[in-house]
Amino acid sequence: EKATIMAAYFGNMLSIPFSEKRIGELKEKPLSWVADTIHECLETAVTKEHFLGLIDWVEAHRAKPALAKIYAGSGNEDDGSALVVSSGQHFPVSKVDFGWGKPTFGSYHFPWGGEAGYIMPMSSPKGNGDWVVYMHLLKGHLEIIEMQTAHLLKPLTCDYLNF
Repeated sequence: EKATIMAAYFGNMLSIPFSEKRIGELKEKPLSWVADTIHECLETAVTKEHFLGLIDWVEAHRAKPALAKIYAGSGNEDDGSALVVSSGQHFPVSKVDFGWGKPTFGSYHFPWGGEAGYIMPMSSPKGNGDWVVYMHLLKGHLEIIEMQTAHLLKPLTCDYLNF
């Protein structure tokens, strides 16, 4: 009976809603327009119906691995640069316990192997309101962020984490 149950188990599922906008449009529009666009994109992905539909999709495509197009980009310059911005602000790292105590630090970054950039802020394990911001970016993009945000972002160190 256990073997039958496990054969039907497909693991965890991650929903990644996405939207595309041209760089020029993002630069020209006010930040409030960008925020509204993000909220509109997310509204469809936070419903019970959305997740029930995902379960049906997994059941229908169970034997075929799937990956969102943004993660499987060719890296062609003609494709343009893709950037995934996520949020781990509510990921309960401090509540995870594998039997040896609460973690001092944690993340849920996954290496997808594509060319898309990835940025994800998470709450600092210090609980002081700081953020830890993970970035997986093309070198040129990272250099721009380092130049323009040096007054905001600092490297994560063992001293900061009290290791």
